[in-house]
Amino acid sequence: MTAPALAPGGQAAVAVRPRRYWAGAAAVLLAAAFWGTTGTARALGPQVAPPAVGAAKLLVGSAALLLVAFLGQGWRPVARLLTQASLRGWGLLAALATAIYQATFFSAVARTGVVLGTVVAIGTSPVFNGLLAHWLSAERLTPRWMAATAMAVIGAVILLYPGKADSIDALGIALALAAGLTYGLYTNAAKRLLTRGVGIVPLLAGTLGVGAILLLPTLLAGSTPALFKPAGLIMIGWLGLATTAVAYLLYVRGLQSLPAATVGTLGLAEPLTATLLGLLLLSERPTPRAAFGAALVLAGLLILTVQRYRPPEPSR
Repeated sequence: MTAPALAPGGQAAVAVRPRRYWAGAAAVLLAAAFWGTTGTARALGPQVAPPAVGAAKLLVGSAALLLVAFLGQGWRPVARLLTQASLRGWGLLAALATAIYQATFFSAVARTGVVLGTVVAIGTSPVFNGLLAHWLSAERLTPRWMAATAMAVIGAVILLYPGKADSIDALGIALALAAGLTYGLYTNAAKRLLTRGVGIVPLLAGTLGVGAILLLPTLLAGSTPALFKPAGLIMIGWLGLATTAVAYLLYVRGLQSLPAATVGTLGLAEPLTATLLGLLLLSERPTPRAAFGAALVLAGLLILTVQRYRPPEPSR
């Protein structure tokens, strides 16, 4: 299967089929909404070292996906992803990107603080995503995408960073940038595997499963008794099943219909969800500045998703 052709304006050819486009956008936005629950789940759950939480949720999520893959088609499609020469490189790249993202993101947050680390990682990921899509898949970065992404990134920075940082650590910033880069690498590697005929469930089961294995020493080395208590099991169950297995299924399903650059920018719906949950469940009150940032993110997402339908030109 070849990569989808790009239509005028930089969107994939599937953009001329509005139902499929909207279904893909809705899947990505819903995935981002699930990811946005991570902070609330962490706040309501037991205090556990962040790297151990990342490893545990990836392990639970990948185990669930492997079970779904086995019940659906057996192990052969997953084994094909990891053994076939034309797929193995992209599959291993996606798995490595997943593991590095978890390690670098949580390490960045530990060094710089939650606010600054999250701002740098989430704020730069759509830019890395778009540049990688342009470099690896020749996706056109249109003025529309650039304007929408710039607006959403600026809004996310304002939303997530309404005050001063507790500390600025050069290594922590570098780790956050690495997290943004590896998020883009995973998206683009997954897109390449989809265009080569790999199914969504085998793709996720294989890449997240190998990523979980790579992170297993982090979980085993940490002191994590709280994870095995009821509150810890509930937290990891939600993070592993909802924010990993289900969210990645939705995210990669969106990649089937949308360019990788567009999918990366739509992921900025995550901080909107986190803000709303903080307001409803944690009694947080966003400042006017944060509300303005949320409005900018929403405006950027609307610019990117609300598109005029262009019927295909008649063949000559």
